[in-house]
Amino acid sequence: MVSQAVIPQRTNWAPVAALGLAMLVVTSEMSIAAVTLPGIGADLAVSPSATAWVLLAYALPMAALAIPAGRWADGADVRAAFALSMVGIAVSSVLVGLAPAFWLLVAGRLLQGAAGALIVAVYMPIITTSVLPAQRGRAIGFVITIMTVGAMAGVPLGGLIAEVLGWRAVFLVKLPVVVAVLWVGLHTITRIPGRGLPRPGAALLREALLLGGAVAVLLLAFEAVDAYPLGAAALAVGSIGLAVWWSRLADSRPVLGIVRNPAFGFTMISLLAVSTTAGLVAFLLPYFVSDVLRAGPGITGVALLFFVGAMAPLSAAAGALADRLGNRVLAAAGSAVSVVATLLMLTLDGDAGLFDLAWRLAVLGVGAALFNPAVNAAMLAAAPAGSEGVAGGVGMTVRTIAMTVAPAASALAWTLAGGGIAGFRTGIVMITVAVAVGLLVLLVPVRQP
Repeated sequence: MVSQAVIPQRTNWAPVAALGLAMLVVTSEMSIAAVTLPGIGADLAVSPSATAWVLLAYALPMAALAIPAGRWADGADVRAAFALSMVGIAVSSVLVGLAPAFWLLVAGRLLQGAAGALIVAVYMPIITTSVLPAQRGRAIGFVITIMTVGAMAGVPLGGLIAEVLGWRAVFLVKLPVVVAVLWVGLHTITRIPGRGLPRPGAALLREALLLGGAVAVLLLAFEAVDAYPLGAAALAVGSIGLAVWWSRLADSRPVLGIVRNPAFGFTMISLLAVSTTAGLVAFLLPYFVSDVLRAGPGITGVALLFFVGAMAPLSAAAGALADRLGNRVLAAAGSAVSVVATLLMLTLDGDAGLFDLAWRLAVLGVGAALFNPAVNAAMLAAAPAGSEGVAGGVGMTVRTIAMTVAPAASALAWTLAGGGIAGFRTGIVMITVAVAVGLLVLLVPVRQP
């Protein structure tokens, strides 16, 4: 349980700023690293298919360890856990940036992903110990704004650094930011008395192996579904088996208890459903531009700037609005706007231009800006005191699964419909139905704990 001594008497925005920059470093690591793949392949003499492990080795521990790391963080001093995660990111970044061999680089990326999972684990506890309950939506919106603006600038900046200084500099250039964030965190995050960094016991390690393994195997299944459908099916069955095994452990009961609470569980269903819009951004839009409009990826990139440009400035304001109107109310409004945005996508045809794509993506960005801070704040409000780390871990796992499954499902819908406009619209209908389900779930009355 969170002790009364760490409940803030007023909001301290410095830890929120440090958290935002830390989350920026963690979440941008996937997209920025993508620009390094050709350079890594040429420098370390590995094939293009092998370089995909630079991305996968980071994503797997991030998703697999989110819930176990959250359980560990709930028993730790949040300031010490934050410091450990930032030191882990710094050390692993140096290991990756100076790696003389590809296997060592992959090992460093695995360590980066594990350190990133720790940041996710302390995300909600830091908000809880630093921000008044009435201002948590505003704080989360502020963090999302920092992350979104960083993501908007991260990829082109990473590409420029890779071109001028080489791929290794992309992993090393963030070190001054990491050091600054660590300093701010150590001086501003509230320390929880009587807690340190507990040694993970056998039960937590067992949970990490089973639950983390289930999530990791599920993600691998979706990665392999196109090339090896039978192998992907076998992996999916294995993932279910590991998850069932974990659910029978006594240690799983606290996590399952949180998820079974309707206020929390319905929020997670909505998050899963609305996050399927990743299928539009990551698959349907690029293929529509390429196969239907016969245009290059530059058009996709420029159009997506309107999505990010609408989302970034509105997120902080939307968080403050959630504090006033209610988290579920604003999350429902955001999902409703997202439904409208996906329906508008159905009106695109072969004569569409950049403007037609841009304003529709801007509407989708508004929906995301309204939804994300509110749904995160609703998740935090529904979590029992002392379980904020687990709540953040569950949310991260659900979001990661959605963002992995949605592009794969969109690709399947595209293929079954024969591609082109028919494939695009089939995928859009699938996403619209999913987002509508997310909206309906939020409209179900639930009693807050």
